[in-house]
Amino acid sequence: GTAYRTPVLTSSSFDSRVDKKFFFKVEALQRTGSFKFRGALNAVREEMESRGDSMSAVVTHSSGNFAQALAMASKLASSPTQEIHATIVMPRNAPEVKQRAVRNFGATVVLVESTNEARESEADRIMKETGAIFIHPSEDPRVIAGQGTAGLELVEQVKELASCDLDAVIIPVGGGGLASGNLVALRGLYHKDIKIILAEPQVLDDAKRSFDSGELLKHAPDNKLDSVADGLKTTLGPNTWPIVRDFADDVFTVSEEDILRCTKLAWERLKVCIEPSSAVGVAVAMSEEFNEKYKSDEGVQNVGVVLSGGNVDIVKIVQKMEALGI
Repeated sequence: GTAYRTPVLTSSSFDSRVDKKFFFKVEALQRTGSFKFRGALNAVREEMESRGDSMSAVVTHSSGNFAQALAMASKLASSPTQEIHATIVMPRNAPEVKQRAVRNFGATVVLVESTNEARESEADRIMKETGAIFIHPSEDPRVIAGQGTAGLELVEQVKELASCDLDAVIIPVGGGGLASGNLVALRGLYHKDIKIILAEPQVLDDAKRSFDSGELLKHAPDNKLDSVADGLKTTLGPNTWPIVRDFADDVFTVSEEDILRCTKLAWERLKVCIEPSSAVGVAVAMSEEFNEKYKSDEGVQNVGVVLSGGNVDIVKIVQKMEALGI
């Protein structure tokens, strides 16, 4: 099993709103519905290469997308002579659709309280009791490297589609696996000839505050983490933060209402069922703040936007849209 080369879409409807040319990398159509399959498969395969036949189990903690990714990656990496079993520690409030998908891929789900401490301690217990190998959703270097393949594909596909180079790429940021993997890949290709912009919700602004202050910051203790972009609750860590600090050009934040508006806009115009975490990047692309700072007539014309995933409870999100009159 391998990761899909996901499609890149264009849209005159989006382009005409802000006078740019957008290229949307649709990781919502990746295996398991998000970019996270790339990193999970890379990590499992590299672990198998180094450990050989002695490897039989992996464990992680995840609110959903990496959970599904590692479950499927383990299933696809298994063979008749070597089965890799995945155990996923998930918060009790993880969307039911994500819990069900993880079980459908053959993994064991263990539910805990919705705190990082609870998830980490349970994963640690499972490692010690079963000998399972821990694979972190965003801090594992092999995961980070795997996520960077999305940006490499995007560059190739834009050249095929429009015979041009990208002037900027917008990437959602939570734990920073997708962001840091693609920062390394795109800086390696373009050096300083590309603007790499990270996007996050205003209510989950640890990356923005860290970037502005120059030091790694977590969420404020009183932050209820109440964002429709539930895939971006994780904060940057010791491996992802230095890459973001050194290689990103900017971090923009957007409101919950703008995230929901752009989720709907993508559903209607791109005909792709993205999740709100993906729409954070779309909202930045459409924002006055981004377009005032990075103007078309000053060299930022061709912009890639990574649509990170599509695992969404549609009914729940539509209810939130209707409550705001969207």
